[in-house]
Amino acid sequence: MPTRTTREPNCGVEATINVIGGRWKSWILWTLRDEALRFLELQGRMPGISKRMLTRQLRELEEDEIVERRVYAEAVPHTDYRLTARGAGLRPILDAMHDWGVENTAFTKEPRV
Repeated sequence: MPTRTTREPNCGVEATINVIGGRWKSWILWTLRDEALRFLELQGRMPGISKRMLTRQLRELEEDEIVERRVYAEAVPHTDYRLTARGAGLRPILDAMHDWGVENTAFTKEPRV
């Protein structure tokens, strides 16, 4: 796994982007904003993400205490992912990103890869 930057951000925007930036993280957070999901449920709602990439992004979000991984040791063990209290603080940012996207993007375009 590549080493993440340890340089101090120059501003709050950079600090936020360091945590939620990139193609997948904000989408993961948007998908988890209202409910906990199991890995395969989360992957199923994000066409195009590989298991490896999803695992990597979830681990980084866990490291940053934005997402929590809960393991249930029941008769049929399972794991789910949910926003932490810190992660829930990103909801207004995610909502603003969503609203901006709806207002300013034609969804008929193919997504950029």
